[in-house]
Amino acid sequence: MEQTPRKMMADPMLAEMGKNLNEAMKILENGEKEAELDPVIRRLSWRDIPGPLQGDGQDVFSVLQLVQNLIHDDDDKPSHRTQYVGEQAHMALLGHSLAAYVSVLDRERLRKLTTRILSDTTLWLCRIFRYENGSAYYHEDDREGLLKVCRLVINTRYEDYSTEGFAVLSSKQPVIYQSAACRPGLGQNLCSQLGLPLSSLCTVPCNTMFGSQHQIDVALLDKLIKDDVDTGKLPLLLIANAGTPGAGHTDKLGRLKELCVQNNMWLHVEGVNLATLALGHVSSTVTAATKSDSMTLTPGPWLGLPAVPAVTLYRHEDPALTLAAGLTSSLPAEKLRALPLWLSLQYLGHDGIVERIKKTSELSKKLLEHLKTLGSIKTSVEDELNSPVVVFRFSQDTSTSSSHGSVEGYSGGEKEVLDALNRWLGEQLAQHVPASGVDVVELEDEGTCVRFNPLMTAAVLGTQEADINAVVEKLTELVPLLSCTLRFKQDFREEVYQHPALTYIEDLNWPGLGVIRYQLRSEYTDDSKRQQDLEKVNVELLKKLKEMDTDFSFSSGPEFSPEKNCIYVGIATDDLDVGALVETIASVGREIEESGKLLENMTEVVRKGIQEAELQLLKANEEKLMEEGVLRQIPLVGSVLNWFSPSQSSIKGRTFNLAAGSLDSTEETYTMKAQSGKTDPPDTPTSTTKRLPGQKLFRRSTTGSEVCSEVGSVGQPEELLREATPLPSPQEVVSHVTQELAEKPGPFESTEVPESQESDEEGSIR
Repeated sequence: MEQTPRKMMADPMLAEMGKNLNEAMKILENGEKEAELDPVIRRLSWRDIPGPLQGDGQDVFSVLQLVQNLIHDDDDKPSHRTQYVGEQAHMALLGHSLAAYVSVLDRERLRKLTTRILSDTTLWLCRIFRYENGSAYYHEDDREGLLKVCRLVINTRYEDYSTEGFAVLSSKQPVIYQSAACRPGLGQNLCSQLGLPLSSLCTVPCNTMFGSQHQIDVALLDKLIKDDVDTGKLPLLLIANAGTPGAGHTDKLGRLKELCVQNNMWLHVEGVNLATLALGHVSSTVTAATKSDSMTLTPGPWLGLPAVPAVTLYRHEDPALTLAAGLTSSLPAEKLRALPLWLSLQYLGHDGIVERIKKTSELSKKLLEHLKTLGSIKTSVEDELNSPVVVFRFSQDTSTSSSHGSVEGYSGGEKEVLDALNRWLGEQLAQHVPASGVDVVELEDEGTCVRFNPLMTAAVLGTQEADINAVVEKLTELVPLLSCTLRFKQDFREEVYQHPALTYIEDLNWPGLGVIRYQLRSEYTDDSKRQQDLEKVNVELLKKLKEMDTDFSFSSGPEFSPEKNCIYVGIATDDLDVGALVETIASVGREIEESGKLLENMTEVVRKGIQEAELQLLKANEEKLMEEGVLRQIPLVGSVLNWFSPSQSSIKGRTFNLAAGSLDSTEETYTMKAQSGKTDPPDTPTSTTKRLPGQKLFRRSTTGSEVCSEVGSVGQPEELLREATPLPSPQEVVSHVTQELAEKPGPFESTEVPESQESDEEGSIR
């Protein structure tokens, strides 16, 4: 598009301001890129900022560098941009700088400028969103406009309110009606700011039998209004939705407007669907919002404009009452709130605004078309095809069963299980496709759903059609896994119940096969010792399961889970062998428990054997002393006696058999030149399940018997499903026990063997 030549700015301050803002944005953006490449740049954190100000001050670059470090410092975690900032965002940021600049102008210039900015912005918004003859109030908090409107209605309906205040409300208590689908806390905040009791707030349920379950029940609202009038109350205002916060539904605004006219009530409308009023073709349900008394718009997220105010358009003819309600103000700072939006609207133009809103609507339609082709995915907004909000949910007919799994008898916690799976699905989509902006929403009737609301996220995240395709591709990958998990849940629970060593923990909020705990088979008299061993075994079991060659995920569960010492089994696959999975978990747990028990038993056996050896050695020394006499024990005399008359010792050696746990004589060893054979203890039982080359654990083999025979003829079968837990070696046990015994004095320390006798000893302890 061609542009006319631009004139040089007469005010150098404006040119310098735009230049400085552009340079500041470049510094911050370049700093972010450098921080992503070199984490050393982020070493300066807020903890390192000195407390007192520097005496001579700092230059602009140093201050911006400090701001950059504060922005990108996240406990040494990599920095990621979460919002897309384009040129239109720079215009909004420039508006804040200009607002500060023009606030120092003289009063007459400031009055003319603010009047022009307010009138232009209000006129543009009323034309874009088809709100004829409207006035505008600009506010930072998107709830503040409704608050000021309520004050306006109170001043209008109570003539003496300006003089007598809240005393006039006691004669007729005002009532504010809101839909049950309104955003949480809206009505409570309204009553709190107005000083009204919560009894002045009436929440109207949505349709439960006829129509949408998210639209306000008009017939019930009519009945509630009549009941309040009969009891002497004053119906004041109705808050309706053009796009509920949860599912994006639009109330029957035409019928609600008629009901408000009949009862002299004020109708206020809010919601994301109001953005579609800027399009050429708008649904009649949303068009009815243009007849409301007021409506709140949020153009910031719709158009990707940061820090621009929300706007409440309203119709009222009394300027004195609007001034009393706070909808108009004579303060320059209040009037300059519209300046960032004034600049941004001019930069985008009418076509640019419409194009952005149209693009988000097309993204929703694109996603909705793809969702219709996916099995086990149900959408929520079926009666409003023009809604830009798409809400979908994984749902499967649990009355059917397959040849490899069954869901019969699992209907008791079906809703909670599906909610957990959908919560996991939404988290996975948000993690793998962050630019899509999908999130998880809790709806009263449907339960947990995944929501795509591009009007609130697409502009700031830069969502493109490729992101929608990525979401659909990820759904195609994840939905079969959810179906398999739901199908195998009951089978997994039944298999766990068949193993006495495993306990099934009921946790409907876990998005996986289930939660189990390995139970010790030994009996304990000390409960604390049992809990300690239970924790050790389950921790070691979880560690070994994670080390296995499998696609399964095993974890210790959520951080704040009430269940401890548990193993959380993750999402299943279609070829899962539930029996092999449960058997493996039980077998590995049994091996861990037996290896620990064997270590304790061997430690006790070695300790007793060493003590017995010490006693026999003392006894042998005493016998030797009695047999040889005292003179032979004297080193010099004994050597002379042994020279003339060698002594034939009758002391026999001893050997300690770790396998049998017994202290034996070495006579047979030296006679036969070999230790006598003992029957080895039975090996620890291990699983003998085998798998084909390339086959993952816990998966059923898809090959036929002929293929299996061919594989078997080529080479030996692969390794076992898992290796048994290695038992401690005898040397480790002896070293462990010897270290414990060395801490206290024993018979070895109090007995001295003469040097002349050491060479004659045959015995040895092994």
